[in-house]
Amino acid sequence: MSKTKRVFIPGCSLPSYNPDAVKKTLEFLQEKLPGTGAILKCCGKPTKALGQVDKFKERYAGFQAEIDKLGAEEIIVACQSCYLTMSANSPQKVTSLWSLLPEIGLPEESIGIGKDSDITFAIHDSCSTRDRKDIHDGIRWIIKELGYNSEEPPHTRETTMCCGFGGMVVPANPELAQRVMNKRTSEVESDYMVTYCAACRESMVKGGKKAVHILDLIFGGPWNSKSEFPDNPSSPLTGWVNRYKSKRNIKKVLK
Repeated sequence: MSKTKRVFIPGCSLPSYNPDAVKKTLEFLQEKLPGTGAILKCCGKPTKALGQVDKFKERYAGFQAEIDKLGAEEIIVACQSCYLTMSANSPQKVTSLWSLLPEIGLPEESIGIGKDSDITFAIHDSCSTRDRKDIHDGIRWIIKELGYNSEEPPHTRETTMCCGFGGMVVPANPELAQRVMNKRTSEVESDYMVTYCAACRESMVKGGKKAVHILDLIFGGPWNSKSEFPDNPSSPLTGWVNRYKSKRNIKKVLK
């Protein structure tokens, strides 16, 4: 592979959910931005959320060493928690995939793919980047380019509600997490939702909605009311298997 100018980091939840989307995103980035590499590794944010600051610093140092080893000058992230964590701890420029795509465009075959769909997707914004208008605008640009109709919940953009997954609340207090998930989905009229975080997507499904990640819309479909929507994994093992598949896919692309 040629010199790595930038590195795509998909995070943890997306590779656990959709290895194929990770592969296709990396391929598209390499097509549009030659010299794009990739790293599949946790940034350590969950460790910090649990209050283990020293452990977080140790893990992030190892993570940063891998970025520096590649010589990348820019980090492209798909995860909102990764975006905030890396922006605060890495010297490289950190770019959200969702603000980048409006600049480089979408795959030609994706444009207008949803124009005949009978679905309206309610947009769930990630609460960790509720103050990032460029990300909110980017997501809506993508949906418009794809041709799907969208719904804005009463709490949206900078006033968005937590999906119920934040702050490690699911393992700490699953009953509270479920109440938060139900509260979020209860204010949405549509039966269908789109997120740009795989953990948020899982929460929306737990809250009773049919939900997809926005990369499902870009690299899949067209989606309509007769489509088979993804469910949540029946076992944590499924997530680990998908991460292995994502790692294998990344290696294939980077050969």
